[in-house]
Amino acid sequence: MGAQIDNPILNSPFDAPNRYWEIGEAGATGTVLDGRRSSEFYMPIPAAKRAQGAQQQLESNEYTADRVVRAEFVDGIRHDVDNFRAQGWPGVTATTRMLLEHWSDPTRDRRLFFCQLEALETAIWLTELADKTGRGRAVRNDLTRFADDANPGVLRVAHKMATGTGKTVLMAMMIAWHTLNKAANPQDKRFTDAFLVVAPGITIKDRLRVLLPSDDENYYRSLDLVPSHLRDRLGRAQIVITNFHTFQLREKASLTKATKQILGADSIGAFTETPDQMVNRVCKPLRGKRNILVLNDEAHHC
Repeated sequence: MGAQIDNPILNSPFDAPNRYWEIGEAGATGTVLDGRRSSEFYMPIPAAKRAQGAQQQLESNEYTADRVVRAEFVDGIRHDVDNFRAQGWPGVTATTRMLLEHWSDPTRDRRLFFCQLEALETAIWLTELADKTGRGRAVRNDLTRFADDANPGVLRVAHKMATGTGKTVLMAMMIAWHTLNKAANPQDKRFTDAFLVVAPGITIKDRLRVLLPSDDENYYRSLDLVPSHLRDRLGRAQIVITNFHTFQLREKASLTKATKQILGADSIGAFTETPDQMVNRVCKPLRGKRNILVLNDEAHHC
């Protein structure tokens, strides 16, 4: 059992963390350490098996301990982004710099959380800076390799943020960053104005309407994510918000049970969408777009 801590909060949500609680084998020790905690994850260690009759059974407590593994790749990117920020975001487009200065302004009526800014700075570093240095290219190559191992052909980058840290705000920032850069330079293939937002459920899908510039309560205006003189440019963004269930293949015709029995199992597939037909149905407003950014909200759920 670790030490009891009455007030666990050490850092401001608006600034980079600079202190953290020491974690020992039994939990928090009550000691505060300087700096930022390394990125780590816990690898469960299975309990020893014991014989029970003719079968091998796990102990009642399937996992007896955790092994702490440091995520050195994540820490390395954090260090790169820290330097990028400290140097004043060198090498970014004029539009990106304007947005970063707007988001980082300490006099804002509603300041953005540090984790939100860091997540977007990371995306910016990967998109606008990484290919310009050997270190950046190595990171991009590793990300591509990781993505190919998990899902070949699709480059995916995860922003892992805790509940309550404002992931929807981050998605709005990302849409603004891409759309405004695309408006400023339509030939720049690093940016897009086409977005597919995938939600894990109907309730969350409805909440994501704030990502639509046409919505009365959109975050670009209500949270001042985009300067007022640039908000009209967001109208060029094409945004589809859908629930991930819509990607399931549907029947093209409603068939009765009797009809299915008459046709036989081998014939049923003829009345089911192909993957291409499903994509055309879900992404019809994005038809003709070749560079689409997919934002998978709560990706661990789907």
